[in-house]
Amino acid sequence: MKGPVVLLTDFGTRDHYVGVMKGVILSRVPEATLVDLTHEIPPQDVRAAAYELRVSYRYFPKGSVFLCVVDPGVGTERRALVIRAAGRFFVGPDNGLFTLVLKEESEAEIRAVEVERFKRPGASTTFHGRDLFAPVAAEILRGRSLSAFGPRIEDPVRISFPEPEPVPGGLRVPVLRVDRFGNLILNLSSLELSSARFRVVVEGRRVPLVKTYAEVSEGEPLALFGSDGFLEIAVNQGSAAEVFGPDPEILILWEKNGI
Repeated sequence: MKGPVVLLTDFGTRDHYVGVMKGVILSRVPEATLVDLTHEIPPQDVRAAAYELRVSYRYFPKGSVFLCVVDPGVGTERRALVIRAAGRFFVGPDNGLFTLVLKEESEAEIRAVEVERFKRPGASTTFHGRDLFAPVAAEILRGRSLSAFGPRIEDPVRISFPEPEPVPGGLRVPVLRVDRFGNLILNLSSLELSSARFRVVVEGRRVPLVKTYAEVSEGEPLALFGSDGFLEIAVNQGSAAEVFGPDPEILILWEKNGI
């Protein structure tokens, strides 16, 4: 017995979709533990799903099975994947959803699922979460070896993410994600800036680098390293996305004696 099964989808919770995926798993493995990571990924937003998975998977125990369904290509010839990485398992479509995990885990074992063998009888072409991926997750819980699912592959789909660009005296840094608070999470981590002295400029306005949101007055912008280790732009008790827009020009400018 492995587990838990951790579900990540763009299905929301208003409809029955998440519930029946859980039902398929429980009908095969009644003792399974099911965890909802999130079902509020924006519809078809594979990049958002890849980010949420990247910043979450290491907080779960080894043996966890991540059942990830953000699948705008459902029913097409896109492959279905099962992956073992960092002692955990990942199941979902081959559309780039696992890009950031695979970037972190270079020793991952990646296999293309033989769909006809593992999909449910009478499977729908529009709901592989229920009819293919949930059964595969259940089979992993039941101890089926990865090699049984299909051939090993070396060419999973990978999607690109905007990277920081050099500018005179620093970097122009793109927004990686806007969270529900309107914080602008940047594609730049505390590790990348650990030895640097820098200032942060957003749309020509310098914003202070602080450790907590409350270090500035209510309604004032700030920069800090968030809980996932990425630099972010926020507004104390407000929304940086509303103040600056979802994709403003953000500059990291090296201070004298910086890198």
